[in-house]
Amino acid sequence: MFVNELIGKYGFKHLSGENVDRKIENAYSCDLLSWVMAKGKHDTAWITVQTHNNILAVASLLDFACIIIPEGIKVEQEILDKANEQEVVILSTELDAFEIFKILYEAGVK
Repeated sequence: MFVNELIGKYGFKHLSGENVDRKIENAYSCDLLSWVMAKGKHDTAWITVQTHNNILAVASLLDFACIIIPEGIKVEQEILDKANEQEVVILSTELDAFEIFKILYEAGVK
């Protein structure tokens, strides 16, 4: 599955970053940043309710495919501006983490 499929096929909102043609190889959901840094992998779709600067650092460090903010949680414009500068793709959806995982799993992301 590719990031742009989440946008086009499933209606996820594209909030920042340009590289939406990137392939998602795996998915992870956790809000404890140190745990994500220890367990995250390259090309991950990371589901988190966190919306502060540190998510950008983690996503950049581990070269994630995208960050997905669930449940319609708002992301401040300042964070989106920094995400654009750092080329971090952030998506938003009204869906909860379980529903997001279901979409990713059914699309072949394991």
